Amino acid sequence: MSEPRHTDRESKLPVAPTLGGEQSLNRYLAEIKKFPVLTPEQEYMLAKRFQEHQDPEAARQLVTSHLRLVAKIAMGYRGYGLPVSELISEGNIGLMQGVKKFEPDRGFRLATYAMWWIKASMQEFILRSWSLVKMGTTAAQKKLFFNLRRMKKNLDAYEDTDLHPDHVKKIATDLGVSEHEVVNMNRRMMMGGDASLNISFNEAGEGQWQDMLQDDRPLQDETVAENQEAGMRHQLLTEAMDSLNERERHILVQRRLIDDPQTLEELSQEYNVSRERVRQIEVRAFEKLQKAMVRIAGERRLLPAA
Repeated sequence: MSEPRHTDRESKLPVAPTLGGEQSLNRYLAEIKKFPVLTPEQEYMLAKRFQEHQDPEAARQLVTSHLRLVAKIAMGYRGYGLPVSELISEGNIGLMQGVKKFEPDRGFRLATYAMWWIKASMQEFILRSWSLVKMGTTAAQKKLFFNLRRMKKNLDAYEDTDLHPDHVKKIATDLGVSEHEVVNMNRRMMMGGDASLNISFNEAGEGQWQDMLQDDRPLQDETVAENQEAGMRHQLLTEAMDSLNERERHILVQRRLIDDPQTLEELSQEYNVSRERVRQIEVRAFEKLQKAMVRIAGERRLLPAA
């Protein structure tokens, strides 16, 4: 496969627009629509060019072709009271990190891979901006923060009141957190972010919010262990994906590893096979992936022998 050459057409591609603030947001959204959507072949060649030669023009084309993805994801986080322009700016940083670490030979499209970097960058920005006090230290607590409003809406719970005990229990169960964490997070979000800890919590002026503070954070060694385990499992998953062929890998990703999974019908049309055949490939791929992860972990003594 020959390396793509620079062309006059590439040099004439529009330059990435700048995002100055909310007033220029509409102009920015219009400008980014001018960048063409890359075909799988174009994306692969550009990604290889950047991976092997650190070609900045290749990186620029990969980034600009995915600016619309960043804007779309940012719109989903509008409910946290932060400027969309700032969310997009943070997401663009995540996109650039995703492009830098993207490995095209693994068979994923860049959008599938970069989406996680984009969301992580936006979520970290929201957590930093929404409150001076860190909202959550674990993945489960962050998941609670970013899903609580939606789950309350689905349960028809009032936005500005304490949750019913049944609702607390369901949310805690669904998100894998304690009921105490659900109650605390709901009350903090009802307060709308930061507030003085010296404010009295009753009209008589008896007691202050600081009197109710307690350190609910996990021990530092627990946090480190959790982060190490998450990193280990991510590495295992990445390496185990190499045990699948291209079709198995694509079907498994589209069915189980993205936010908006494709249906069996959509994939059956894409591969011109029956829905049942797609389901069989998905199940087989998942079983192969599990076995590969166990094998790799066993070889590295990361898991106890069966």
